[in-house]
Amino acid sequence: MKYLVYLAGLLGLAAAVVLVVHQDWGAIRNAFDHAGWALLWLLPFHAVPLLVDVMGWRALLAPRDPQRRAGVPFLFWVGAVREACNRLLPVANIGGEIVGIRLVKWRGLSGAVVAGSVVIEVLLTLVSQYIFAALGILLLIGLTKHIGTLNSVIGGLVASLPLPIVLIYLLRHGQLFSRLEAFVEKAMGGPSRFTELLDGSRLDEEIRAYYREPLRLAVTCTWQLAGFILGSFETWFALLLLGYPITVWDAIAIEAVTQSLRHIIFFVPAGLGIQEGGLVLFGNIIGLPADAAIALSLVKRAREVGFGLPMLISWQWAEAHRLRLGWRARSSAALPDTQNSKPS
Repeated sequence: MKYLVYLAGLLGLAAAVVLVVHQDWGAIRNAFDHAGWALLWLLPFHAVPLLVDVMGWRALLAPRDPQRRAGVPFLFWVGAVREACNRLLPVANIGGEIVGIRLVKWRGLSGAVVAGSVVIEVLLTLVSQYIFAALGILLLIGLTKHIGTLNSVIGGLVASLPLPIVLIYLLRHGQLFSRLEAFVEKAMGGPSRFTELLDGSRLDEEIRAYYREPLRLAVTCTWQLAGFILGSFETWFALLLLGYPITVWDAIAIEAVTQSLRHIIFFVPAGLGIQEGGLVLFGNIIGLPADAAIALSLVKRAREVGFGLPMLISWQWAEAHRLRLGWRARSSAALPDTQNSKPS
């Protein structure tokens, strides 16, 4: 599986390079000169949709963390690290969630509680993405009266729709993680460190408990959808700075359908080639030149690196700091109590 992810990443990178190389670099350079340093405003703005998305996660955790050990500021940092892992590392868009579970557990919350919230949050993100994609497709059809190019996206979304439906059913009725735990124990000949950490039966119960709170799930889904819509402002503002202004509705439409492509072809690390191809393809529908679409993609890539790299560094610093504290604690415990010892 790891090698397939690497292969998909290499193919995506090759496609992105081909798309970039075949554009008018003079026009792209002029667009960047037109925008100038104002493009840096995209870095702090990205915190807004990310914070809105984190509010949805906090809504899930709130009744299970009444003491607010994992408050919004801490979850915002964890959410930024999760996003950076999924966008900048070859982890097939799932490694960030595993890292997020580990980080929140540092606050003393049960692993099953944290993992249950992340599983449900990811599931609701799928639902929100389908709603957002449908909104984008309807906007593109309404704004351009054009549907031919969108057939592939519509077909891909329809073809992938059974996956979240089956997943919703299995998480509700299938005791998915208990079965996974039993399978791993059988394969490894008995309990292991992995199965102890998984605690499948409790995780299944945590997930089923969320199903009994439909209002809370709806609130989280609403926060997530609002985050997607706010994230479209990045497209609108970047193109405005680059000298290719479009309407807010155009920005929502192109962001939605491009995100849906990245969702359908999720196994390509960082959506390499997928984002570039989607922006060129769907940008053409609203009259956006290919060189402007590539310039927009480059801006988005730069923002991902500029925002995500410090988050990855902060995560590594936190891991190293925790290791140092653990080493000091073990060293202190191993030292003899010289103060209370008496010479014989």
